Amino acid sequence: MPGAKLKPKPIISIVGAGRLGTALALALAANGYGIGALVAGRAGRARKAASLLNGHHSRVTSPRANQGTPAAPSLTLDSKQLGKLPPTDVVIVATPDDQIENVARNLSQVQTFWQKRRTVLHTSGALSSTILAPLAEKGWRIGSIHPLVAVSDPVSGAKALRGAFWCIEGDKEAIRLARTIVHDLEGQSFSINAKQKPLYHAAAVMASGNLVALFDVALEMLSHCGLTAKEAQRVLLPLVESTVRNLSTSQPAEALTGTFARGDLATVQRHLKALSTRALVEPVELYRLLGHRAVTLARKNGAEPGVLKQITEALDRDE
Repeated sequence: MPGAKLKPKPIISIVGAGRLGTALALALAANGYGIGALVAGRAGRARKAASLLNGHHSRVTSPRANQGTPAAPSLTLDSKQLGKLPPTDVVIVATPDDQIENVARNLSQVQTFWQKRRTVLHTSGALSSTILAPLAEKGWRIGSIHPLVAVSDPVSGAKALRGAFWCIEGDKEAIRLARTIVHDLEGQSFSINAKQKPLYHAAAVMASGNLVALFDVALEMLSHCGLTAKEAQRVLLPLVESTVRNLSTSQPAEALTGTFARGDLATVQRHLKALSTRALVEPVELYRLLGHRAVTLARKNGAEPGVLKQITEALDRDE
């Protein structure tokens, strides 16, 4: 409707100025959200976050910055320190998982925060919103909002958050707010049963963190071929990128290429022999384990059953 006033976006404080917390602050600030405070557990991290947020008129606080003692490596807040936060509509807790319950308990003791109903969301992928129960008991709306994005640094992470998929859950009003935040960041949200969050997060680790670990194993294998780590990474990255492109347009069975997709028994046997003679114990175990899954995918894609049976037997055979 012409001339209608747009509803102002809520003011958000973020507890936890690590990579995700700072990236989230940058993304929200760039999208017109006011950042009431970004709380860091260490003074150095607070200064870094403040420099990144410079120009957004945001406050960055470090609970231990003025105590005259070195900041502890973990984030520990008491109610007095949290009481210094400016009044905000929403608090996002972006601390490590083992800190969330403590933050919620301390926030629940800050009287000024629950003079009216407010919302708190945490960013853990493995924990449900029930970890925020102390705040729910004080009348807060509680929920969780987890981005399926690998954040390696705040600046690139802020860009990656735009358009991401987010897993959200919690009470109805918290979910409504979480969806609004995701929508404003041009992302897409989905929900699962809160009891399944650990399994959901394990799947995310499998697709991201474990992919990095698997890539590192491949680098180790190429080091035995005489390549430096830098050379190995440079030659393998395009292969990984092409595989991801295949996955973006196909199901895993259709995206599978190479030895297992072809049912190439002789090559599998050569791989196993090379891995064994180099005494690459962990890589050969991973090759066998993932090879079984590749056989399953190849079978779905119509590979010759008899050859796949022989490959399975080769994978199971101890050399």
